[in-house]
Amino acid sequence: MARIATIDKKEDLAPEHQPIYDSIAQSRGVVGGPFLALLHSPELAGRTAHLGSYLRFESSLDDKVIELAALASARELECKHEWAAHINHAQKAGIPLETIRAVHQRKNAEHFSFEDAQIISFVREMVRSHRVSETTFQAIYGRLGERGMVELTATIGYYAMLACTLNVFDVMTATAPEEFRI
Repeated sequence: MARIATIDKKEDLAPEHQPIYDSIAQSRGVVGGPFLALLHSPELAGRTAHLGSYLRFESSLDDKVIELAALASARELECKHEWAAHINHAQKAGIPLETIRAVHQRKNAEHFSFEDAQIISFVREMVRSHRVSETTFQAIYGRLGERGMVELTATIGYYAMLACTLNVFDVMTATAPEEFRI
């Protein structure tokens, strides 16, 4: 159960903030997850949704990279909701179930394809030590270039912010299959 009241419907907001709720609902199909807490600060929720829309749907990164970064970030931050919410997105993006399982089990790099290991290493280093090694930096830089590397870093930061929001306020609107519970 959430630790604060959630904003479940637009009528929970002052009339001047209801368009923000509508915008979030329109862009995502539903207002759920972190937005149930973030809407206590409507302007923050709107800006967060706008950033998320860019990162998820308009950035230069392909869907597989985005979803792998989201899953790895959620797992590293032990965010039950974000993890559960992205398992299906990851599969739709072409991430095999065995890769999802390896992220869940926090397997070492040798358990991933070369390309996936690069992304997983980047996420883990960034989340765990707040920096990345020169080897990891150069690998991602060589693969994604400056724009892609900046967008990957921002994507990880975005999912970390959502994970912190969800974890602090204990907001859950998605449940992982039994095998993938955290």
